[in-house]
Amino acid sequence: MTPLQLIPAPDPLQVPWGWFQILLTVTFFFHLLAMNLMLGGTLINFFRHVRGRCPVDDLEDTAHKIPFSVAFAVNFGVAPLLFLQVLHGQFIYTSSVLMASFWLLVLPLLISAYGSSYLYSFNFRRLGGWHSALTGLMALLMLAVAFIFTCNLSLTLNPAAWSTYFDRPDGFILNLSNPILFPRFLHSLLGSIAVAGLGLGLWHDWQARHGNSAAATLIPADLRWFSISTMINFAFGFWYFASQPESIRSAPGMGGTVLILLLLTGITCAIMALIAAGTLRVRAAALWALLTLTFMVLVREVVRGLLLSPWRSSVDAAVTPHQYSPLLFFLLTLAGGLLLIWFMIRLVRSDTQTDTKEARS
Repeated sequence: MTPLQLIPAPDPLQVPWGWFQILLTVTFFFHLLAMNLMLGGTLINFFRHVRGRCPVDDLEDTAHKIPFSVAFAVNFGVAPLLFLQVLHGQFIYTSSVLMASFWLLVLPLLISAYGSSYLYSFNFRRLGGWHSALTGLMALLMLAVAFIFTCNLSLTLNPAAWSTYFDRPDGFILNLSNPILFPRFLHSLLGSIAVAGLGLGLWHDWQARHGNSAAATLIPADLRWFSISTMINFAFGFWYFASQPESIRSAPGMGGTVLILLLLTGITCAIMALIAAGTLRVRAAALWALLTLTFMVLVREVVRGLLLSPWRSSVDAAVTPHQYSPLLFFLLTLAGGLLLIWFMIRLVRSDTQTDTKEARS
């Protein structure tokens, strides 16, 4: 049996595929940002607890933000996963079944990580010497979820490996032999530390500009997290690119040209972010880092399209007579949800400013 025979027929689309592709790209960008802050922030706090050199007040301040980052990462992850299923359901559903024994662990692992983050946040002062152990546990839970997702998404792009099912129909297929898997995972892991370090730098910069002089002294350490992780990640990024099939590394035609242009632009933006971080210009570094993430998300989409094109393109999926009303309803719901999120963020900021003023008085 050939792998092509294992791919189900794609579901018809209600509107042209471009609408779903744009929504997938945009929503995944925000999920990636929140996920990096969640995972990277937890790892950074774990390392800072182990080293014991960071002010306790700042560690506690970060601890109170980790549950928010988990909530944002999970909720922002729903939409891109749904759009991925709409465009590439015949691939993602099949890979999920092939590794179902691991895929079903995602929810309990996430719930455990979320509960641990609240235990860490609400009981920070009472944990004593257990901070390192608890943050280490949180980091392991989040890393397990990230690795399962990486395995699933890499298996999604590798239908040639699906025939392994006939040797292992137990749902324990992780696609570990795929050369893309580990560089992809490590590249994402280091990227999360870099983004979280920059996020801490932005937070301390905001505090410094509102009168907290002690916060300004923490910015260089925050930017070192970003700079060191980013510089190391260049090596993992090249490893990740080198592990791609030859059809991707030297893709012909417009697809290959767009891929190289996006990749070079993203690398250039990352270098500019490093230069800005080296001169302690936090907001400039953040701007360049956001541009880097934008181009890398686009690179991801182009690579996925190129890898799946030999099997079946989402562009070829049948389109039912255009039904724009569900899309319109979704967009209105999305706008309402974003307004509610903005309202909640303002409430949290207001409470934070009030607590800061009371602490100073």
